[in-house]
Amino acid sequence: MSAKKYQDKVVLVTGSRRGVGRAIAEHFLVNGATVLGFARQEATIEHPQYHHFMVDVGDPDSVIRGFAALKKVTDSIQIVVNNAAVLTSQYSMIMPPAAAQAMVNVNLMGPFMVSREAAKLMRKRKWGRIINIGSMAASLEPIGDSMYAACKAGLSTLANVMAKEFASMNVTCNTLGINAIESDMLSQLPRDKIEEIISGLPIARFSVSDDILNVIDFYASERSSSITAQTVFLGGVN
Repeated sequence: MSAKKYQDKVVLVTGSRRGVGRAIAEHFLVNGATVLGFARQEATIEHPQYHHFMVDVGDPDSVIRGFAALKKVTDSIQIVVNNAAVLTSQYSMIMPPAAAQAMVNVNLMGPFMVSREAAKLMRKRKWGRIINIGSMAASLEPIGDSMYAACKAGLSTLANVMAKEFASMNVTCNTLGINAIESDMLSQLPRDKIEEIISGLPIARFSVSDDILNVIDFYASERSSSITAQTVFLGGVN
């Protein structure tokens, strides 16, 4: 494949400021795409083809304003990566309601709003790829992650329903369930608990960026037009 395989693509990445989101945004930039980034704070990427928008995806009005702003840059989006997420890991009985609500807003409502607005632009071109970043928590259901796991399980269901709704527009919707990867989010969790979970996987190692980018490239490919309503988990999670 060409080193500039996304030369003519416009890609929207949420949570593009750091961690997995930044790695994804930089991957698309290296491969020739124009990248639009949504994040609550200022940009950390400097590139002539990168456009940053300060958007809180957990706030529907902020998402609407973000799309109004990006339409001044482009009226076309071909690929969306719903990556932005928040995590509070705590037993259900002591979970602050505000923390639980924040996870619902960012991890579930956010992808709904972003996908909804992006699909309106994809409909004009009759082509699109919506890729959600899920989590092994949806399948493994670890103690302390009740709301986070529920949101990530819901994310797959969201994609599967949207896949049916958007199929006639040649827009696919898929989910990538990542396992542990070194990030700010991971640092919030007890290391010994994470290592215990990873040790029980068929591929017992932490993920690296290339593991994630490999699946994203698969979902985003022109050749993946019949791949929709699917969830791929890294590490052998099932």
